[in-house]
Amino acid sequence: MISSTQLFASIVGMVLLAGAIPDTVAQTSPNDRLGLFPISAALCNDMKSHNVLHSGAPVGCDRLKLIRFEHVGFDGLLHRGEIVVMDAAADHVRRVFGLLVEMNFPIEKAKLMNYYNGSDDEAIADNNTSGFNHRSVEGGNALSLHAYGLAIDLNPKQNPYVKRNRSGIVLSVSPPSSIDYVSRRRSSAIPRLGMAESVVDLFAEHGFSVWGGYWPYEVDYQHFAVSRSLALHLARLSPVNAQALFEENIRSYVTCRGEGRSRSFCVNRE
Repeated sequence: MISSTQLFASIVGMVLLAGAIPDTVAQTSPNDRLGLFPISAALCNDMKSHNVLHSGAPVGCDRLKLIRFEHVGFDGLLHRGEIVVMDAAADHVRRVFGLLVEMNFPIEKAKLMNYYNGSDDEAIADNNTSGFNHRSVEGGNALSLHAYGLAIDLNPKQNPYVKRNRSGIVLSVSPPSSIDYVSRRRSSAIPRLGMAESVVDLFAEHGFSVWGGYWPYEVDYQHFAVSRSLALHLARLSPVNAQALFEENIRSYVTCRGEGRSRSFCVNRE
């Protein structure tokens, strides 16, 4: 038989234990929650210290959003990923990754560019899907659309950057491990998962209508973005007006496609 003293001690212990649980959840939940978040001061400083954000960037941390999402891996299991994009596009990017899960479209990994110290080469070699990175375009001085948070590189291994000459001869492949993915069509019945062709329309319907897979000589199968003119315009606007313009751009594209126009016509009309 339990004495009154033992019963009281047991009740007190249960109350204390119950009271401790919310504290533990509160400490861990911010990093576990999925969704769309502002860039914290700590994350902003980390981006700066890891060469992802420099002075003179076309957008600062106040115009960027962090998205935490789930994605299907090549192992068929659900994994967590993170990506940073411009605020105007953030909600649509969140939706895209949700729809990719519904499609069972695999993504190898999605880590912030901080993890790679801002090195695009390292991120590509690691088959990392990424967004914001304040850098120039490959082989040039112009700012990449990644510097606006308006470009996404998807599964670089399955969707390489391929340079060809005017005769169609391949000059280089990045990453080199992607050599088997240079040819986008095979007679083999074995499916090659994670290739971008199956999601081109999905990205376009959510504002990322420019796909590097359509470029003639320097083909960038991993690259989804908005047009450069739209990126420049969005960066100059207030967050509210930028989001309104981004939404209007999507409506215009979807309406155009609904009228039976070709994808290229609707993209070039923007």
